[in-house]
Amino acid sequence: EEPRIAAPLIAAAGIAFGATALIGSANYKTQNAVSVPSTTEKVEEKFATYWPRNILILFGPPGAGKGTHGPKIEDMLGIPQLSTGDMLRAAVAAQTEVGKKAQAVMKAGGLVSDDIVVGIIRDRIQEEDCKFGFILDGFPRTLAQAKSLDTMLAEEGATVTKVIELQVPDGVLEERICGRWIHKKSGRSYHVKYAPPKSMKTSSDGKPLKESMKDDITGESLIQRADDTSTALVKRLGGYHKETVPILSHYAPNGIVRTVNANQGMDGVWGEILGSLKR
Repeated sequence: EEPRIAAPLIAAAGIAFGATALIGSANYKTQNAVSVPSTTEKVEEKFATYWPRNILILFGPPGAGKGTHGPKIEDMLGIPQLSTGDMLRAAVAAQTEVGKKAQAVMKAGGLVSDDIVVGIIRDRIQEEDCKFGFILDGFPRTLAQAKSLDTMLAEEGATVTKVIELQVPDGVLEERICGRWIHKKSGRSYHVKYAPPKSMKTSSDGKPLKESMKDDITGESLIQRADDTSTALVKRLGGYHKETVPILSHYAPNGIVRTVNANQGMDGVWGEILGSLKR
């Protein structure tokens, strides 16, 4: 009788010991896994803070700081900043269907229609790097363009999720604009007073020497835009207030418009942008 009773007890003890070992092993693994935050957890935290899919429009008058802060948003969120000019040139070079239409219009000396531009954006946002969102800078410029963009996004099952306006008084912009230098390929923006390139050298009258103006990262030459003059600025600001500002009123009822005081130090502006990006 005793051996028959002992056998089940020994078996039960073996099962209990095995279960205890497995639980101990699982606890050990769990404790060690939790001790170091994984890359996945970091990504999930970013998603929880800034997503779902971010379709962001960056607004502001010339010189407001879009070229300075746009690339920082791009790097932080891991989504591309889309320039209509760059997309247009890429579509023409790739000879896409929409690119061919745009090329024909430009060869004839005409202006590329809103429908063509929206079509180019539609094609571009299908690419893998736009899966989690994208930033539009320089489009839409008019209320009609905003409505065309909304229609296209709705057809794709998407919508604009955030509109950030960098607000600067007109009177402050002239100094910013006339001192601005740009790296054409990346869009990185410099300023002779507020954010000079490391390479900058000045003449005896304090003006920057053109040959010394180089991009900090690539060492390539910087340029000044032909319309970065005080005379051109008056006209550009007139167009901005008349055509572009009404777009803010268009999106305001959706509760997605955020205004940032861009008339302060860069750290202060960036702090407000971060607050605006959060859900």
